[in-house]
Amino acid sequence: MKVYEFGDKQKPAILLLPGTCCYWRSNFGHVIEPLQKNFYVCCVSYDGFDDTEDTEFPSMLEETTKIENYIKEKHGGHIRAVYGCSLGGSFVGLLAARENIQMDYGILGGSDLDQAGAFKTKLLCKIAMPLLYPFIHDGQFKQKFMQKKMKKIMENGSGYEKTFVNMMKTPEGKCLSFISRESVERQFASDMITPLSDHILPKHGEIHIIYALQMGEKYRKRYYQHFAKPVLHEFNMKHEELLACHKEEWVRTIEEICIPKE
Repeated sequence: MKVYEFGDKQKPAILLLPGTCCYWRSNFGHVIEPLQKNFYVCCVSYDGFDDTEDTEFPSMLEETTKIENYIKEKHGGHIRAVYGCSLGGSFVGLLAARENIQMDYGILGGSDLDQAGAFKTKLLCKIAMPLLYPFIHDGQFKQKFMQKKMKKIMENGSGYEKTFVNMMKTPEGKCLSFISRESVERQFASDMITPLSDHILPKHGEIHIIYALQMGEKYRKRYYQHFAKPVLHEFNMKHEELLACHKEEWVRTIEEICIPKE
């Protein structure tokens, strides 16, 4: 695991955690510069998902420990904020539940927090991997019907769909061929089977959630199931649309959460 750091170390630090199978530069590259106005920006690149390392993704809990160790070593165990995009929100939940570090603000970006047993997860992997991995590695699906569907999305889809497709590539448009199938499957499966406690209430700090209303009402119930006092910021958008397509509003929302008003 690597962490890329940007800006003034004297400013409060925010740690950015990518989503499922996302390359850190594609996931957060467009918001790093504007965030530097008020934050020291630190972006995690998970084991198995960094183009400068020869590693494999281990498990959610092992990677959580590495994130904790980074915060302890580089920030004295106390950081202003941790933002988790999608799957990254699961890490935020685990950090809050374990309380091995202190984060003033843990922010989940529209995370689904899906969980399942071992059998169902194994079945989902068998279905998802043949579809997902070739696209990540080669930039195209093996199945002709999926290729046609993707072509139609890229030609007629909104900026939202195109932006999410591009998160599965480098900013230069290259495929993520450095990511192994083992890392993708481990990340996908480990996120599903790693339990997240209910009614998490950190002794220090707050939990905030960017709630995309178009994901559905069931996620509101899920957020209140896992967190005792979450602060929901509601947007009539799709999953992580605020981050992907509205960077100025996303940065402003993060600043309003993390910078106390005088």
